[in-house]
Amino acid sequence: MPGLIPQPLPTHFNMDRDDCRRNKTLGKNLMCRLKCMFTSSSAPESRLSLEDTQQWSQSLERLLGSKYGLATFRTFLKSEFSDENIEFWLTCEDYKKITSSSKMGSKARKIFEQFVEAESPKEINIDYHTREEIKRKVKSPTPQCFDEAQKIVYGLMERDSYPRFLRSEMYKTLLESLAADNAQR
Repeated sequence: MPGLIPQPLPTHFNMDRDDCRRNKTLGKNLMCRLKCMFTSSSAPESRLSLEDTQQWSQSLERLLGSKYGLATFRTFLKSEFSDENIEFWLTCEDYKKITSSSKMGSKARKIFEQFVEAESPKEINIDYHTREEIKRKVKSPTPQCFDEAQKIVYGLMERDSYPRFLRSEMYKTLLESLAADNAQR
């Protein structure tokens, strides 16, 4: 049973270097997909521009306020398997627009079950008190019943995910690619 005996790692194996290569490749592949999505439009004013992309680094609010910024940030978070916060935040934004009380009740329960409840499929990182408060509010939902959790999640994204995004190969490669495109014009 020679296959069951652990073999020593090759001397050329370097996990950090391999991770770096994988991240660069991932960044280039995702950047290529994003670039295709954002620059294939026939109207020049609706294309992704270097200036707009550079402005994403000014604030998370500016990034999320741009349709291309939001799409890029979501893609980045999905690539890191950490998209539950942005998905929750966006779902709450949509929830606030509901006017029908019956629809609000069913949507509130779905949001709770998907994001807030302990052990839920996309559980967000909030404290026990906030989780229990939402559990109580969902019984008689209002447009504001997820506001506290949404503020917490926004703060987490602002302090953690957003800085990682700005340092990511994806964002850097996208900036470099757009800068190169500008230089060719």
